[in-house]
Amino acid sequence: MDEWVIWIILAVVLGVAEIFTLTAALGLLGAAALLTAATAALGLPVPLQLLVFSLASAAALIVIRPIATRHIRQPQVRRFGIEALAGKPAYVVSEITGREGRVRIDGEEWSARAYDETLVIPTGATVDVIEIEGATALVYPRE
Repeated sequence: MDEWVIWIILAVVLGVAEIFTLTAALGLLGAAALLTAATAALGLPVPLQLLVFSLASAAALIVIRPIATRHIRQPQVRRFGIEALAGKPAYVVSEITGREGRVRIDGEEWSARAYDETLVIPTGATVDVIEIEGATALVYPRE
């Protein structure tokens, strides 16, 4: 079997492994194997092929991978509006039951219901906003 075929097989195996790991490292090694397959097809001896593979792998992992991972990382999506209220603490202004009540969230007064309909949360308690449903905050008491 020709040497360039072995390098192509190695490149394919590394490419398939990259699909399962998503680390960008194995894909870059596969690209280095493809480059080495081209040098093997030109008829370079095995020691030079190994040198090409080593240099291409090192260059890819040291230079290209950090750039790729920097671009892959997405900043955390910022929540705003009513979505930003979920998880915030609130102060109970009037007693909360499974049907009604009032809370103060970040200085604004909201209608509220207990997330667990069997709970009764007294005035003055601190609760966590679980979600916002329409104009009503569904809350749960802090422990």
